[in-house]
Amino acid sequence: MSGGGGYDTDELARLAQGVCERATPHEEIEVCVSTGRSMTVRAYLGEVESLKSGVSAAIGIRIVSGGRQGFASAGSLDHDVVADTLEAARRNVEFGEPDPHQALALPDGALPPGLDLSDASVLSIPESDKIATAIDIERRCLAADPRISGVRVAAWSDAWSQRALASSAGICAQSESGNCSVGVQPLAVSGDETQIGYAGDAARRFDDLDIDRVISEAAEMATGQLGATKPRSERLTVVLEPSVAAAFLRVVSSVLTADSVLKGRSPFADRVSEQIADERLHLADDPTDPSTLGAANHDGEGLGARRNELINAGVLQGFLHNAYTARRSATVSTGSAVRSTRSVPGVGLHAMTVSPGDVAAEDLLASVCDGVLVRGVNGLHSGVNPTSGDFSVGAWGHRIAGGELAEPFREATIASTLQRMLLDICGIGAEAKRLAGGMAMPPLVIADVALSGV
Repeated sequence: MSGGGGYDTDELARLAQGVCERATPHEEIEVCVSTGRSMTVRAYLGEVESLKSGVSAAIGIRIVSGGRQGFASAGSLDHDVVADTLEAARRNVEFGEPDPHQALALPDGALPPGLDLSDASVLSIPESDKIATAIDIERRCLAADPRISGVRVAAWSDAWSQRALASSAGICAQSESGNCSVGVQPLAVSGDETQIGYAGDAARRFDDLDIDRVISEAAEMATGQLGATKPRSERLTVVLEPSVAAAFLRVVSSVLTADSVLKGRSPFADRVSEQIADERLHLADDPTDPSTLGAANHDGEGLGARRNELINAGVLQGFLHNAYTARRSATVSTGSAVRSTRSVPGVGLHAMTVSPGDVAAEDLLASVCDGVLVRGVNGLHSGVNPTSGDFSVGAWGHRIAGGELAEPFREATIASTLQRMLLDICGIGAEAKRLAGGMAMPPLVIADVALSGV
Protein backbone atom coordinates (compact mmCIF):
# COMPACT_ATOMS: atom_id res chain seq x y z
CA MET A 1 0.00 0.00 0.00
CA SER A 2 1.35 3.44 -0.87
CA GLY A 3 0.39 6.39 1.32
CA GLY A 4 2.33 9.02 -0.57
CA GLY A 5 5.31 9.33 -2.87
CA GLY A 6 4.67 6.02 -4.62
CA TYR A 7 6.52 3.81 -2.10
CA ASP A 8 5.28 1.01 0.12
CA THR A 9 6.93 0.11 3.43
CA ASP A 10 8.96 -2.74 1.94
CA GLU A 11 10.41 -0.39 -0.66
CA LEU A 12 11.21 2.16 2.04
CA ALA A 13 12.98 -0.51 4.06
CA ARG A 14 15.04 -1.60 1.06
CA LEU A 15 15.98 2.01 0.36
CA ALA A 16 17.10 2.53 3.97
CA GLN A 17 19.07 -0.73 4.00
CA GLY A 18 20.72 0.18 0.72
CA VAL A 19 22.06 3.40 2.22
CA CYS A 20 23.32 1.51 5.30
CA GLU A 21 25.27 -0.82 3.04
CA ARG A 22 27.36 2.17 1.94
CA ALA A 23 28.94 2.43 5.40
CA THR A 24 32.74 2.51 5.42
CA PRO A 25 34.67 0.29 7.88
CA HIS A 26 34.80 3.12 10.43
CA GLU A 27 31.19 4.25 10.15
CA GLU A 28 27.86 3.35 11.71
CA ILE A 29 24.89 4.48 9.62
CA GLU A 30 21.24 4.78 10.63
CA VAL A 31 18.64 5.76 8.04
CA CYS A 32 15.04 6.81 8.62
CA VAL A 33 12.74 7.29 5.62
CA SER A 34 9.08 8.21 5.47
CA THR A 35 6.28 9.12 3.12
CA GLY A 36 2.86 10.47 3.88
CA ARG A 37 -0.29 12.20 2.74
CA SER A 38 -2.71 14.49 4.54
CA MET A 39 -5.83 16.59 4.08
CA THR A 40 -7.42 19.37 6.13
CA VAL A 41 -10.87 20.84 5.53
CA ARG A 42 -12.21 23.95 7.27
CA ALA A 43 -15.82 25.01 7.14
CA TYR A 44 -17.27 28.49 7.63
CA LEU A 45 -20.90 29.60 7.32
CA GLY A 46 -21.91 26.28 5.83
CA GLU A 47 -19.31 26.37 3.06
CA VAL A 48 -15.77 25.13 2.56
CA GLU A 49 -13.44 27.86 3.81
CA SER A 50 -10.28 25.99 2.85
CA LEU A 51 -9.16 22.56 1.70
CA LYS A 52 -5.52 21.61 1.79
CA SER A 53 -3.98 18.29 0.81
CA GLY A 54 -0.51 17.10 0.09
CA VAL A 55 2.02 14.32 0.00
CA SER A 56 5.43 14.27 1.60
CA ALA A 57 8.64 12.30 1.64
CA ALA A 58 11.70 12.61 3.83
CA ILE A 59 14.97 10.94 4.68
CA GLY A 60 17.22 11.41 7.68
CA ILE A 61 20.71 9.92 7.84
CA ARG A 62 22.74 9.67 11.03
CA ILE A 63 26.39 8.65 10.96
CA VAL A 64 28.57 7.88 13.98
CA SER A 65 32.30 7.60 13.54
CA GLY A 66 34.94 7.79 16.26
CA GLY A 67 32.37 8.94 18.80
CA ARG A 68 31.32 11.85 16.60
CA GLN A 69 27.80 12.16 15.20
CA GLY A 70 26.74 13.71 11.93
CA PHE A 71 23.19 14.12 10.71
CA ALA A 72 21.51 15.39 7.55
CA SER A 73 17.99 15.22 6.18
CA ALA A 74 16.09 16.04 2.99
CA GLY A 75 12.52 16.23 1.75
CA SER A 76 12.92 13.92 -1.21
CA LEU A 77 13.77 10.26 -1.84
CA ASP A 78 15.20 10.84 -5.29
CA HIS A 79 18.44 8.91 -5.87
CA ASP A 80 20.63 11.99 -6.23
CA VAL A 81 19.10 13.66 -3.17
CA VAL A 82 19.68 10.55 -1.05
CA ALA A 83 23.30 10.43 -2.18
CA ASP A 84 23.80 14.13 -1.40
CA THR A 85 22.20 13.66 2.03
CA LEU A 86 24.58 10.80 2.83
CA GLU A 87 27.57 12.94 1.92
CA ALA A 88 26.21 15.86 3.95
CA ALA A 89 25.88 13.61 7.01
CA ARG A 90 29.50 12.48 6.50
CA ARG A 91 30.70 16.08 6.33
CA ASN A 92 28.76 16.94 9.48
CA VAL A 93 30.55 14.20 11.41
CA GLU A 94 33.66 16.39 11.24
CA PHE A 95 31.89 19.08 13.27
CA GLY A 96 30.52 16.73 15.95
CA GLU A 97 31.88 16.78 19.48
CA PRO A 98 33.64 13.52 20.43
CA ASP A 99 31.55 11.53 22.90
CA PRO A 100 32.53 8.02 24.03
CA HIS A 101 28.86 7.15 24.61
CA GLN A 102 27.77 8.07 21.09
CA ALA A 103 26.83 4.97 19.08
CA LEU A 104 23.84 3.44 17.34
CA ALA A 105 21.31 1.29 19.16
CA LEU A 106 22.04 -2.43 19.11
CA PRO A 107 19.35 -5.11 18.89
CA ASP A 108 18.41 -5.98 22.47
CA GLY A 109 16.18 -8.99 21.98
CA ALA A 110 12.98 -7.18 23.01
CA LEU A 111 10.27 -8.43 20.68
CA PRO A 112 7.87 -5.84 19.24
CA PRO A 113 4.27 -6.30 20.43
CA GLY A 114 3.04 -7.17 16.94
CA LEU A 115 0.27 -4.57 16.83
CA ASP A 116 -1.69 -4.11 13.62
CA LEU A 117 -1.89 -0.33 13.36
CA SER A 118 -2.32 -0.17 9.59
CA ASP A 119 -6.10 0.15 9.34
CA ALA A 120 -6.39 1.78 5.93
CA SER A 121 -10.04 2.80 6.27
CA VAL A 122 -9.02 6.44 6.61
CA LEU A 123 -7.66 6.27 3.05
CA SER A 124 -11.05 5.29 1.64
CA ILE A 125 -13.08 8.17 3.12
CA PRO A 126 -14.42 10.22 0.19
CA GLU A 127 -13.45 13.87 0.08
CA SER A 128 -17.15 14.75 0.00
CA ASP A 129 -17.64 13.02 3.37
CA LYS A 130 -14.76 14.96 4.92
CA ILE A 131 -16.26 18.22 3.72
CA ALA A 132 -19.72 17.21 4.92
CA THR A 133 -18.34 16.32 8.35
CA ALA A 134 -16.67 19.72 8.82
CA ILE A 135 -19.80 21.57 7.71
CA ASP A 136 -22.03 19.42 9.90
CA ILE A 137 -19.86 20.02 12.96
CA GLU A 138 -20.20 23.77 12.46
CA ARG A 139 -23.96 23.51 12.00
CA ARG A 140 -24.49 21.32 15.04
CA CYS A 141 -22.29 23.47 17.23
CA LEU A 142 -24.25 26.60 16.27
CA ALA A 143 -27.48 24.78 17.14
CA ALA A 144 -26.18 23.44 20.45
CA ASP A 145 -27.02 26.58 22.47
CA PRO A 146 -28.73 29.89 21.54
CA ARG A 147 -25.84 31.79 23.14
CA ILE A 148 -23.40 30.43 20.55
CA SER A 149 -23.22 33.16 17.94
CA GLY A 150 -20.53 31.79 15.68
CA VAL A 151 -17.85 29.20 15.12
CA ARG A 152 -14.30 30.35 14.66
CA VAL A 153 -12.98 26.95 13.52
CA ALA A 154 -14.72 23.76 12.38
CA ALA A 155 -12.24 21.37 10.85
CA TRP A 156 -11.54 17.86 9.65
CA SER A 157 -8.01 16.48 9.22
CA ASP A 158 -6.58 13.12 8.25
CA ALA A 159 -3.14 11.73 7.63
CA TRP A 160 -1.46 8.51 6.54
CA SER A 161 2.23 7.79 6.97
CA GLN A 162 4.69 5.04 6.14
CA ARG A 163 8.10 4.73 7.68
CA ALA A 164 11.15 2.50 7.71
CA LEU A 165 14.31 2.60 9.77
CA ALA A 166 17.47 0.59 9.16
CA SER A 167 20.96 0.68 10.59
CA SER A 168 24.32 -0.89 9.97
CA ALA A 169 23.99 -2.35 13.49
CA GLY A 170 21.46 -4.83 12.12
CA ILE A 171 18.18 -3.10 12.92
CA CYS A 172 15.36 -2.89 10.39
CA ALA A 173 11.84 -1.76 11.33
CA GLN A 174 8.91 -0.53 9.29
CA SER A 175 5.42 0.74 10.00
CA GLU A 176 2.39 2.43 8.51
CA SER A 177 -0.54 4.06 10.21
CA GLY A 178 -3.18 6.72 9.79
CA ASN A 179 -5.54 8.86 11.79
CA CYS A 180 -8.34 11.34 11.41
CA SER A 181 -9.40 14.19 13.66
CA VAL A 182 -12.04 16.86 14.13
CA GLY A 183 -12.05 20.10 16.08
CA VAL A 184 -14.42 22.99 16.69
CA GLN A 185 -14.08 26.39 18.36
CA PRO A 186 -17.42 28.09 19.09
CA LEU A 187 -18.04 31.63 20.33
CA ALA A 188 -20.61 32.18 23.09
CA VAL A 189 -22.02 35.68 23.67
CA SER A 190 -23.96 37.20 26.55
CA GLY A 191 -24.33 40.96 26.51
CA ASP A 192 -20.90 42.46 25.92
CA GLU A 193 -19.10 39.29 26.93
CA THR A 194 -17.71 36.70 24.51
CA GLN A 195 -16.17 33.39 25.49
CA ILE A 196 -14.38 30.87 23.27
CA GLY A 197 -14.63 27.11 23.63
CA TYR A 198 -12.76 24.29 22.01
CA ALA A 199 -12.94 20.51 21.79
CA GLY A 200 -11.53 17.90 19.45
CA ASP A 201 -10.98 14.23 18.96
CA ALA A 202 -8.58 12.00 17.03
CA ALA A 203 -8.70 8.30 16.20
CA ARG A 204 -7.50 5.76 13.66
CA ARG A 205 -10.98 5.22 12.24
CA PHE A 206 -13.76 7.63 11.38
CA ASP A 207 -16.23 5.46 13.30
CA ASP A 208 -14.16 5.88 16.49
CA LEU A 209 -14.44 9.69 16.50
CA ASP A 210 -16.84 10.88 19.20
CA ILE A 211 -18.29 13.86 17.38
CA ASP A 212 -21.25 14.16 19.77
CA ARG A 213 -18.82 14.63 22.67
CA VAL A 214 -16.75 17.14 20.72
CA ILE A 215 -19.78 19.33 20.04
CA SER A 216 -21.22 19.15 23.56
CA GLU A 217 -17.85 19.79 25.23
CA ALA A 218 -16.99 22.73 22.98
CA ALA A 219 -20.40 24.32 23.56
CA GLU A 220 -20.23 23.71 27.31
CA MET A 221 -16.71 25.14 27.51
CA ALA A 222 -17.79 28.36 25.79
CA THR A 223 -21.13 28.87 27.53
CA GLY A 224 -19.94 27.61 30.89
CA GLN A 225 -17.49 30.49 31.22
CA LEU A 226 -20.05 33.24 30.60
CA GLY A 227 -20.24 35.38 33.71
CA ALA A 228 -16.96 34.07 35.10
CA THR A 229 -15.06 36.33 37.48
CA LYS A 230 -11.71 36.33 39.21
CA PRO A 231 -11.77 34.13 42.30
CA ARG A 232 -10.46 35.17 45.70
CA SER A 233 -6.93 34.07 46.52
CA GLU A 234 -6.62 31.12 48.89
CA ARG A 235 -5.17 27.67 49.37
CA LEU A 236 -7.65 24.93 48.60
CA THR A 237 -8.31 21.54 47.05
CA VAL A 238 -8.54 21.38 43.29
CA VAL A 239 -10.10 18.79 41.00
CA LEU A 240 -8.26 18.52 37.71
CA GLU A 241 -10.51 17.48 34.85
CA PRO A 242 -9.05 14.52 32.91
CA SER A 243 -7.60 16.65 30.09
CA VAL A 244 -5.93 18.97 32.62
CA ALA A 245 -4.71 16.06 34.74
CA ALA A 246 -3.22 14.50 31.61
CA ALA A 247 -1.45 17.76 30.73
CA PHE A 248 0.15 17.99 34.18
CA LEU A 249 1.21 14.35 34.21
CA ARG A 250 2.75 14.72 30.77
CA VAL A 251 4.94 17.45 32.25
CA VAL A 252 5.80 15.13 35.13
CA SER A 253 6.64 12.37 32.63
CA SER A 254 8.88 14.72 30.67
CA VAL A 255 11.17 15.12 33.69
CA LEU A 256 11.21 11.35 34.21
CA THR A 257 13.34 10.93 31.10
CA ALA A 258 17.04 10.18 31.44
CA ASP A 259 17.74 13.04 29.06
CA SER A 260 16.24 15.51 31.56
CA VAL A 261 18.12 13.87 34.42
CA LEU A 262 21.48 14.02 32.63
CA LYS A 263 20.93 17.68 31.77
CA GLY A 264 20.10 18.54 35.39
CA ARG A 265 16.51 19.41 34.50
CA SER A 266 14.63 16.96 36.69
CA PRO A 267 13.65 17.42 40.33
CA PHE A 268 13.43 13.62 40.63
CA ALA A 269 17.05 12.76 39.81
CA ASP A 270 18.57 10.23 42.25
CA ARG A 271 15.12 9.40 43.67
CA VAL A 272 14.53 5.98 42.12
CA SER A 273 12.78 3.63 44.60
CA GLU A 274 11.62 6.61 46.68
CA GLN A 275 8.02 7.61 47.38
CA ILE A 276 7.51 10.64 45.13
CA ALA A 277 3.70 10.55 44.89
CA ASP A 278 0.66 9.46 46.82
CA GLU A 279 0.32 5.68 46.83
CA ARG A 280 -2.85 5.97 44.74
CA LEU A 281 -0.83 6.99 41.67
CA HIS A 282 0.22 4.40 39.09
CA LEU A 283 1.80 5.99 36.00
CA ALA A 284 3.26 4.15 33.03
CA ASP A 285 4.25 4.59 29.41
CA ASP A 286 2.53 1.88 27.39
CA PRO A 287 2.97 1.97 23.59
CA THR A 288 1.72 -1.64 23.51
CA ASP A 289 -1.86 -0.40 24.07
CA PRO A 290 -3.45 -0.45 20.59
CA SER A 291 -6.33 1.83 21.66
CA THR A 292 -4.09 4.91 21.69
CA LEU A 293 -2.52 6.82 18.82
CA GLY A 294 0.76 6.54 20.71
CA ALA A 295 0.82 2.78 20.17
CA ALA A 296 3.83 1.47 18.28
CA ASN A 297 5.74 -1.70 17.53
CA HIS A 298 9.14 -0.01 17.62
CA ASP A 299 10.69 3.05 19.18
CA GLY A 300 12.57 5.77 17.30
CA GLU A 301 15.72 3.63 17.07
CA GLY A 302 13.97 0.49 15.89
CA LEU A 303 13.95 -1.35 19.22
CA GLY A 304 10.83 -3.27 20.23
CA ALA A 305 8.24 -1.12 22.01
CA ARG A 306 7.46 -2.11 25.59
CA ARG A 307 5.51 -0.98 28.64
CA ASN A 308 7.56 0.97 31.18
CA GLU A 309 6.36 1.56 34.73
CA LEU A 310 7.32 5.03 35.91
CA ILE A 311 5.47 5.41 39.21
CA ASN A 312 3.97 2.40 40.97
CA ALA A 313 1.93 3.01 44.14
CA GLY A 314 3.66 6.37 44.35
CA VAL A 315 7.18 4.94 44.15
CA LEU A 316 9.51 6.06 41.34
CA GLN A 317 10.48 2.98 39.33
CA GLY A 318 13.06 4.52 37.01
CA PHE A 319 13.58 6.77 34.01
CA LEU A 320 12.94 6.43 30.29
CA HIS A 321 16.06 5.80 28.18
CA ASN A 322 17.16 5.70 24.59
CA ALA A 323 20.41 4.02 23.55
CA TYR A 324 22.56 7.10 24.22
CA THR A 325 21.26 7.95 27.69
CA ALA A 326 21.42 4.25 28.61
CA ARG A 327 25.12 4.15 27.77
CA ARG A 328 25.80 7.30 29.75
CA SER A 329 23.87 5.90 32.70
CA ALA A 330 25.37 2.40 32.53
CA THR A 331 22.00 0.79 31.96
CA VAL A 332 19.88 -0.41 29.03
CA SER A 333 17.43 1.34 26.72
CA THR A 334 13.77 1.22 27.72
CA GLY A 335 12.72 1.46 24.08
CA SER A 336 11.82 5.11 24.62
CA ALA A 337 13.60 6.80 21.70
CA VAL A 338 11.42 9.36 19.94
CA ARG A 339 12.24 11.15 16.71
CA SER A 340 10.98 12.43 13.43
CA THR A 341 12.61 11.57 10.12
CA ARG A 342 14.30 14.95 10.22
CA SER A 343 15.78 14.68 13.72
CA VAL A 344 18.17 12.55 15.75
CA PRO A 345 16.63 10.38 18.47
CA GLY A 346 15.57 11.96 21.74
CA VAL A 347 13.87 10.41 24.77
CA GLY A 348 10.17 10.72 25.45
CA LEU A 349 6.80 9.32 26.32
CA HIS A 350 4.87 7.32 23.73
CA ALA A 351 1.51 6.58 25.35
CA MET A 352 0.92 7.64 28.94
CA THR A 353 -1.46 5.58 31.05
CA VAL A 354 -2.78 6.23 34.56
CA SER A 355 -4.71 3.67 36.58
CA PRO A 356 -8.18 4.79 37.76
CA GLY A 357 -8.74 5.24 41.49
CA ASP A 358 -11.67 4.55 43.78
CA VAL A 359 -13.64 7.81 43.86
CA ALA A 360 -16.92 7.32 41.98
CA ALA A 361 -17.92 10.08 39.56
CA GLU A 362 -21.02 10.95 41.59
CA ASP A 363 -18.90 11.32 44.74
CA LEU A 364 -16.05 13.33 43.25
CA LEU A 365 -17.27 16.86 44.05
CA ALA A 366 -18.72 15.79 47.40
CA SER A 367 -15.33 14.40 48.40
CA VAL A 368 -13.92 17.91 48.01
CA CYS A 369 -16.86 19.83 49.52
CA ASP A 370 -15.28 23.27 48.95
CA GLY A 371 -12.63 23.89 46.30
CA VAL A 372 -12.38 24.42 42.55
CA LEU A 373 -12.79 22.33 39.43
CA VAL A 374 -10.02 23.26 37.00
CA ARG A 375 -11.30 22.79 33.46
CA GLY A 376 -8.44 24.36 31.58
CA VAL A 377 -4.95 25.80 32.01
CA ASN A 378 -2.69 27.94 29.87
CA GLY A 379 1.05 28.50 29.87
CA LEU A 380 1.68 25.08 31.37
CA HIS A 381 4.98 24.32 29.68
CA SER A 382 6.39 27.82 30.07
CA GLY A 383 5.03 28.03 33.62
CA VAL A 384 6.89 24.99 34.95
CA ASN A 385 10.51 25.14 36.10
CA PRO A 386 11.83 21.68 35.16
CA THR A 387 14.77 21.95 37.53
CA SER A 388 12.98 23.01 40.73
CA GLY A 389 9.54 21.66 39.85
CA ASP A 390 7.87 24.98 40.69
CA PHE A 391 4.85 25.86 38.58
CA SER A 392 2.42 28.75 38.28
CA VAL A 393 -0.06 28.56 35.42
CA GLY A 394 -3.23 30.29 34.32
CA ALA A 395 -6.43 28.42 35.11
CA TRP A 396 -10.18 28.61 34.65
CA GLY A 397 -13.12 26.48 35.70
CA HIS A 398 -15.79 26.43 38.41
CA ARG A 399 -15.89 26.73 42.15
CA ILE A 400 -17.08 23.77 44.19
CA ALA A 401 -19.32 24.78 47.10
CA GLY A 402 -20.89 22.30 49.47
CA GLY A 403 -19.95 19.47 47.16
CA GLU A 404 -21.80 21.05 44.23
CA LEU A 405 -20.61 22.82 41.09
CA ALA A 406 -20.91 26.58 41.59
CA GLU A 407 -20.04 29.79 39.72
CA PRO A 408 -17.36 29.88 37.01
CA PHE A 409 -14.01 31.59 37.49
CA ARG A 410 -11.30 32.80 35.12
CA GLU A 411 -8.11 34.87 35.06
CA ALA A 412 -6.69 32.89 37.96
CA THR A 413 -3.43 31.08 38.55
CA ILE A 414 -2.73 27.86 40.39
CA ALA A 415 0.70 27.28 41.90
CA SER A 416 2.61 24.56 43.69
CA THR A 417 5.52 22.26 42.82
CA LEU A 418 5.42 19.04 40.85
CA GLN A 419 6.87 17.24 43.87
CA ARG A 420 4.24 18.54 46.26
CA MET A 421 1.40 18.11 43.78
CA LEU A 422 2.16 14.40 43.39
CA LEU A 423 2.33 13.85 47.15
CA ASP A 424 -0.83 15.94 47.71
CA ILE A 425 -3.01 13.73 45.50
CA CYS A 426 -5.96 12.91 47.76
CA GLY A 427 -8.25 11.24 45.25
CA ILE A 428 -8.32 9.67 41.79
CA GLY A 429 -11.54 9.17 39.89
CA ALA A 430 -12.75 5.61 39.40
CA GLU A 431 -13.87 6.38 35.84
CA ALA A 432 -11.32 7.24 33.17
CA LYS A 433 -12.39 9.52 30.35
CA ARG A 434 -11.28 8.86 26.80
CA LEU A 435 -9.29 11.82 25.52
CA ALA A 436 -8.38 12.71 21.95
CA GLY A 437 -6.02 10.06 20.66
CA GLY A 438 -7.53 7.26 22.72
CA MET A 439 -5.79 7.80 26.05
CA ALA A 440 -8.01 7.13 29.08
CA MET A 441 -7.49 9.50 32.01
CA PRO A 442 -9.28 9.82 35.37
CA PRO A 443 -9.71 13.14 37.18
CA LEU A 444 -7.23 13.94 39.96
CA VAL A 445 -7.96 15.60 43.30
CA ILE A 446 -5.04 17.64 44.67
CA ALA A 447 -5.00 19.18 48.16
CA ASP A 448 -3.45 22.46 49.28
CA VAL A 449 -2.91 24.22 45.96
CA ALA A 450 -2.49 28.01 45.88
CA LEU A 451 -5.24 29.72 43.85
CA SER A 452 -4.54 33.36 43.04
CA GLY A 453 -7.14 35.77 41.75
CA VAL A 454 -8.17 39.00 43.44
